[in-house]
Amino acid sequence: MPGERVYPEAAADEFPRPPREFADAEGRDVEVRAWREHHEPGSEAFEALVEMYADFDPADRAQGVPPVGEDRIREWLETLLEQDGFDVIAWHGDAVAGHATLVPDDESTYELAIFVHQDYQGAGIGTKLIEALLGYGQAEGAECVWLTVERWNRPAVALYEKVGFETAAAESFEMEMAIRLN
Repeated sequence: MPGERVYPEAAADEFPRPPREFADAEGRDVEVRAWREHHEPGSEAFEALVEMYADFDPADRAQGVPPVGEDRIREWLETLLEQDGFDVIAWHGDAVAGHATLVPDDESTYELAIFVHQDYQGAGIGTKLIEALLGYGQAEGAECVWLTVERWNRPAVALYEKVGFETAAAESFEMEMAIRLN
């Protein structure tokens, strides 16, 4: 493994793969779909994703992402979606409820980031989104995934632990968590 990052010895159980359909805790019909299989930058789906981030609550930003301002959001998304990572989108009708991504470190190690629009938080969408993303990564041969989270963000830490992430490092105000997929 690159660097000094620590990963669990055992691989996680198999995660469900996208597409996934479910009713969230508010009774809304949500579908999680892989980005690569359905859309490209410039499409209606891309515009819906830009719209979600343009309306994203600034208080929910972490470590400078998502960026602020439509032009910066577009540039960030175009760069992110062009990489050899994995992206899944949670759709409620034509609206984007959330987006999760595995950004490549190398050919087998990825950093996870997840964003759920404030109108959809607390309804179970984040769990389904991460599970589908990890399932997508497993199916495509991703081995290890890591993330950083602010230690005071208890809802996020609890979500990551629920799907199987373990604390790998806890420096200052951030925690690093990791999971082995394959």
